[in-house]
Amino acid sequence: MNTIASRPVDAVIAAIRDLIGERLSTAQAIREQHSRGEDQTPPTLPDAVAYVETTEEVSRILALCNQHGVPVVAFGAGTSLEGHVNPVRRGISLDLSRMTNILEVNAEDMDCLIEPGVTRQQLNDYLRDQGMFFPVDPGSVCTIGGMCATRASGTAAVRYGTIRENVLGLEVVLADGRVINTGGRARKASNGYDLTRLFIGSEGTLGVITRVRLRLHGIPEAISAAVCQFPDLKSAVETTIATMQAGIPVARIELLDADQMQACIRYSKLEGYRPTPTLFLEFHGSPAAVTEQAETVEAIATELGGEGFAWATDAEARNRLWKARHDAYWAAVALIPGWRGITTDVCVPISKLAEAILGAKEDAEAAGATTCIVGHVGDGNFHQVILFDPNDPQGHEKAWEIDRKIVARGLALGGTCSGEHGVGLGKREFLEVEHGPEALDLMRGIKASFDPKGILNPGKLFRN
Repeated sequence: MNTIASRPVDAVIAAIRDLIGERLSTAQAIREQHSRGEDQTPPTLPDAVAYVETTEEVSRILALCNQHGVPVVAFGAGTSLEGHVNPVRRGISLDLSRMTNILEVNAEDMDCLIEPGVTRQQLNDYLRDQGMFFPVDPGSVCTIGGMCATRASGTAAVRYGTIRENVLGLEVVLADGRVINTGGRARKASNGYDLTRLFIGSEGTLGVITRVRLRLHGIPEAISAAVCQFPDLKSAVETTIATMQAGIPVARIELLDADQMQACIRYSKLEGYRPTPTLFLEFHGSPAAVTEQAETVEAIATELGGEGFAWATDAEARNRLWKARHDAYWAAVALIPGWRGITTDVCVPISKLAEAILGAKEDAEAAGATTCIVGHVGDGNFHQVILFDPNDPQGHEKAWEIDRKIVARGLALGGTCSGEHGVGLGKREFLEVEHGPEALDLMRGIKASFDPKGILNPGKLFRN
C-alpha cells in the first residue's frame, strides 16, 4: 500500500525546496491564502506554495511537475472572481507576485517590458513622470500577468481597449518547462498563428506568463469627470446607448443602479448624491475636446431625464469618485451585513443593453433577491452582484439560478457569458451553450497539444 511519503507531489515538493529554499511553503496559513480567489467556490488547499522570482525557476518547476504529473496553478494577486486560482486538484500553487521588475520602458515607441507580478498601479506610478500610462483598469489591485491570463478589461476599455489590444508580446513557460516568446515590439505583424492572443485569456491552462510587453499611451492633456443621476434605470441606460451611437469618444462611462448607488453612498461616504441610477463619466483629450464631449453628453442626458450633471476636474475629486466606483463590489456585499454575493459578467451588443439590464433587474426582483448592478456600459458589459444569506441552505443555489437566467438572456441577445472575468470554475456550464460542442472539442484539442498531461490549472474552462 502506498504511503503519503510516496506521493509524486512529495518528490516534487522536495525538489522545489532544493531549488528555491524557504520560498517553498507548506504552512497551513499560506496554503489557505492560495486556496481560492474572491469568488464563492469552495476552497481547496494546494499541497505547497512556491514563490518564484525568475523565469528559470518557473521553467524548472514546471518541468518537475510535468515529469511527475503534479498539477500547477499560477497565482497572482488572488482577486479573480470565477475560481481561476482554486487548485481543485491540489498540487503546487505557483505564486508569481514577487516577479515585479519593470525591465524596459521605451518612451519613443511607447512600450514597456515587465514581469507578471507588476500591478497596474505600480506600473503607472513608475510611468507618471515620463508622461505615459497603462490604461487597462479592472478596478481591483491585480497583477498584469493575471490580467493577461483572464483577458481583463475594466472601466477604460470603451476608449483604450481591453488587455488583448494592449499586449504586444509575451514570454511564456510551457507545461514541460520550455520557454517561448510571442509577438514583439512591432505594432503589427502577419507571420503565422497569433500565439500572443491565444495565451491572452487562456487562464493559465496553456502556459505560465513570465514577461509581458505592453503598449503604452500618453497621459491626456485634459481629463474631466462627471456624475449624472437619473429618475429610473431605463433613462440611464438609454443615455449610454445614445452617447455611444453618437460616436462620442468617452474614456469611461459607468452605470450604477439605485441599489448599487445606495451601497456606494454608505460604503464610500459619497455625500451629496441620491440613491438613484447614476452614470459616472470621464473625458480625455485636449481642453477644447473634453469640453465639447462633456457638453454633448450632458445635453443627451438632460433630454433623457438626467439631472445634476456634477463636474470633477481636479485630480483629488476624480480619484475620490473612481475610488468609490472601484470599491463597488465591496460596497455591494456590505449592503446587507453578513451576506455574500456572486457576480454576473454579461456583455451584449450596445443596442441590446437596455433589454439585458432591465430584464436582469426584473428577474432578480421577481425572485425576491437584492442585487446591485454596476457596469462598463459603454462597451455593453455589466455586472450584477446577487446577494444571498450564507445561512440559508438554498441561498447560494437561488442566487445561481438568477445568474443562469441573466446569462441566458444575454446569450439570447447575441452576447456572452463573460465580458471580462473569464470562465474559471464559475462559467464552465455556459461555455458549451455559447460556443457549441464542436468549438469546445477544438479548444480541448488545443489544451491537449500544449499540455498533454493536463497539469496546468486543471478543472478550469472545461467541466470534463
